[in-house]
Amino acid sequence: MSGGRFYGVGIGPGDPELITLKAARLIRDADVIAYHAGTGKQSLARSIAADLIPEGAIEEELRYPVTTGFTDHPRGYYGALADFYDECCDRLEAHLAAGRSVVVLAIGDPLFFGSFMYVHDRLSPRYPTEVVPGITSLSAATAAVATGLCRHEDTLTVLPGTLPVPELARRLADTDAAIIMKLGRTFAGVREALRQAGMLERAVYVERASYPGELVMPAAEVDEGRVPYMSIVVVPGEGLRDDAAGRAADFARLTGGTESPDLEGRPRAASHLDQREVGTVHVVGLGPGPDHWLTPQASEVLARVDHVVGYAPYVARVPQREGLTRHASGNSVELDRGRLALDLAREGADVALVSGGDAGVFGMATALFESREAALSDDPGYADVPVEVVPGVTAAHAASALVGAVLGGDHALVNLSDNLKPWEVLAARLTALATNDISVALYNPRSRSRPDTLGAARDLLVDAVGPDRVVVVARHVGRDEESSWVTTLGELDVEAVDMGCLVVVGASTTRVTDDGRVWTPRSVG
Repeated sequence: MSGGRFYGVGIGPGDPELITLKAARLIRDADVIAYHAGTGKQSLARSIAADLIPEGAIEEELRYPVTTGFTDHPRGYYGALADFYDECCDRLEAHLAAGRSVVVLAIGDPLFFGSFMYVHDRLSPRYPTEVVPGITSLSAATAAVATGLCRHEDTLTVLPGTLPVPELARRLADTDAAIIMKLGRTFAGVREALRQAGMLERAVYVERASYPGELVMPAAEVDEGRVPYMSIVVVPGEGLRDDAAGRAADFARLTGGTESPDLEGRPRAASHLDQREVGTVHVVGLGPGPDHWLTPQASEVLARVDHVVGYAPYVARVPQREGLTRHASGNSVELDRGRLALDLAREGADVALVSGGDAGVFGMATALFESREAALSDDPGYADVPVEVVPGVTAAHAASALVGAVLGGDHALVNLSDNLKPWEVLAARLTALATNDISVALYNPRSRSRPDTLGAARDLLVDAVGPDRVVVVARHVGRDEESSWVTTLGELDVEAVDMGCLVVVGASTTRVTDDGRVWTPRSVG
C-alpha cells in the first residue's frame, strides 16, 4: 500500500470465511484499522476481521453516541450522528494527512446501508479512495432461506423496516420479491405491513445470517419482543405463473415498459363463469393529488375492492390494506389495463381501475370502454361485466379554482397531445374554440417527446385572436410544490411549461384583478 490512501472494505455478513481475498490483503497491510461500534457493545466488524488485523496496526474505534433514535442533541438524532461522523473524519484525516493507509471495516458492503458512506462522502474528495465490495447481509439471508429470491422478470425491492406501516405495506404490495432490513423494535409494524400486503405467509425471518446460531423461521411465528436490529425478512418472489391469478400478478412486469405486451400467449378468462358471480369494474377518478380531494364515493369503493389496477403513480396513491392486490403498470398500456380489469371482474373480483383527476376526462374510463369493445369481438361474454365510473375532481377545475374562476364561463378541455389525433384536427379545434370566445384548458401541454406542440398552438392562437388573451399556467396543483403564474398568449414562455403543468387560455372577457385573481364572466355581450 502507498501511504495516505483511504479504503472502505466490505467484510461480509459475519462469517470470516466470507471475507474476500482482496479485503483480507488490504486489512493485513493497513497502517490504521477503523471500525464502528454500538453504544455499550463490542465492535461486530472488528470481531469478524480480528484474525486479519496485523500486530502494530493503529486501531480507531468509532463508537456511536446513540443508536436508538432518542437523544437530547439540539438537532435530534440525525444532528447527533452528523456531529459524530464529523468527529470520525477528523480522527481518520489525521492519519491520512500523516501518510498512513486507513482501512474502514464495513459489515456487508461498504455502500449498502453502511456507516462508511458518511465518512466516504467527507474524505473521498480529498484523498485517494478505494471501495472494496463485500457480500451483503441480504445475500447471506437469501442463502439461509435457500429458496430462489427472484425468477424470470420478478422485481426485487429492498426496504427499511423503519418506514411507516401504510407506506411499507404499499411498497411491498407493489413488488414481487422483497428484503426488509432494520428490524428490531420495528418488527411488529413490519409484520403488520406484510399481512396487509398479503405476503406474510411467504415471508421468512433470518437472524444472524452466516453466524453460528443462525436462525431461520416463518416471519409469522417470530416473537416480536426478541428481534435484533440486524435481522432480515426475506420475501421470495413467486415467478411467472400460468394460472389466472398468476397472470394478474405478473401484469406489472409484463406492462412495465413503453411497449404493449404480446397478449396472444396469455390465458383468457373462461367463456363460462363456472357459476361464479361476476364482479364489477369501478373506474375511479382519484383527483389531481391531495387525499382530501378524493371523493367519499371513491374512498368507499377503494376500501372494498379486491384489486386495484392502474398507472404506477396512481396505484401508489391507494393505501394498501389486507385483501387488496395491486397491479401497477407503465403509462402507455391503457387498453391492456382495461382488459386485465375486465378479466379479473369476469373471474368474480371487484376491481378499481384508477385514474388521476376525473377518470372520464382524458382518463381510464374511455380506455376501458375501448378495451371492452375490442374484447367483445373475441368473446361476447365481456358484455356481462358491469362497469361503474366514479367521478373525480378534474385537473382543469382544480387549476381554475387555484387562481379564481378562469373557467367560470363557457369553456372546453383539450388534450394537446397529438398521439391519438393529427395536428390538423387539433389546430382546427383550437382555432374554432378561440375564435368563438371559449376559454380552453390544455392538458398534456408539452413533453420531452413533444417539445414543440405548445409553441405551435400558441402561435396558432396568436394569429387567430391576437397576443392579449390571458393565460394561466398551473403546475402540480394541490401538491406541496404547487405554483401558478398569469401571462398572455404573446408573452407565454413555452420553455417554462412541462407535463406537470396545465395551461388555460382565457376568453376575451377574462379579467385579472388587482390582487392577481383571474376570472371569466358568465355573461356574454
